[in-house]
Amino acid sequence: MWIYDLITSLGSSVIFYTVIPLPLKWTNNWLRIARWCPLVGLLIGLLLALSNFLLQLGQVPTLTRSALIVVCWIGITGGLHLDGAMDTADGLSVTDKELQLAVMKYRATRAFGAIAAVIILLLKTVTLSEMSLPLWLVLLSTAGWSRWGQVMAIAFYPYLRETGKGSFHKENIRLPQDILLGLFFLLGCSGFWFTVGYLAWWQIGIIIVGNSAIALGTGYWFAQQLGGHTGDTYGAVVEWSEALILCWLTVF
Repeated sequence: MWIYDLITSLGSSVIFYTVIPLPLKWTNNWLRIARWCPLVGLLIGLLLALSNFLLQLGQVPTLTRSALIVVCWIGITGGLHLDGAMDTADGLSVTDKELQLAVMKYRATRAFGAIAAVIILLLKTVTLSEMSLPLWLVLLSTAGWSRWGQVMAIAFYPYLRETGKGSFHKENIRLPQDILLGLFFLLGCSGFWFTVGYLAWWQIGIIIVGNSAIALGTGYWFAQQLGGHTGDTYGAVVEWSEALILCWLTVF
């Protein structure tokens, strides 16, 4: 049945992009799992918001709480996207285009990868500690929109390897429905911004446009640098979009 196919596809996406345990019978449909990335992001944001609530109940100081949320963020994803961001940074540190993909595939982390990880984690921790907007809504939006950017990168840019973790995403993406699915969920959740009483409607519009622009722009930038994308750069799109969206939301 089509409903069963949807459930197993969503379950497979959750198990691929996170460490959340699910029954095996829910995770046997790996085709088109990338379409669920924004919804998985919303789930991650919800879990992080719950973590923040529990830490607040424990009266954990703001900066420490922000650092712990970032640690939980990495833990939920198993470091999948952060690893991609580190490998991408190592590849971009090489000026020879022919060597970039080889460096990205190399297992050991080089200096630029470590630096990129430090910058990303620092930006996330600091922005979360200084955020004036409701943190639960910020976490939902950030994790959701960044993964929509990943879907856009999969859809519109060439895949640079013949094989790899991300190749089956590119092969199985369907347009425009796989893009519109995530956009539907994200725009629906964006309605929660209207519960923030001190934001005008035009400010909410700017927030939504800014979030989507950052997600799109990050994927475009990496594609321009490399001529396309790999599984590593898909992860980099998520991590850098998250960090930049958080920076953007501190403005409000």
